[in-house]
Amino acid sequence: QVQLVESGGGLVQPGGSLRLSCAASGFTFSTNTIMSWYRQAPGKERELVASITGAHGSTDYADSVKGRFTISRDIAKITVYLQMTSLKPEDTAVYYCNALIEGLVPADYWGQGTQVTVSS
Repeated sequence: QVQLVESGGGLVQPGGSLRLSCAASGFTFSTNTIMSWYRQAPGKERELVASITGAHGSTDYADSVKGRFTISRDIAKITVYLQMTSLKPEDTAVYYCNALIEGLVPADYWGQGTQVTVSS
């Protein structure tokens, strides 16, 4: 059974930093796995923030977070991280971890989300 558990959200002042973690279970990072962070602000659609491939660690970022956020993974711990720096009020959202496991029948899994609030 695949599970994704996010942690690390909270309240931070503008310009501050946070690190989100997503602990996965029920699968391992491999060539057919893509791990991503999405976020959803009130009244807005869920948007992709960053992705990382399971095997090679190739990354991709939304333009709005390039240079400020870094996605990484720990293969042994089956954990994905999102290091967020220079946070802005517009980064306020619920952040969700996503696992896409490709194959004959692709499978898509979501965590429960963690709230990030950037405010003075």
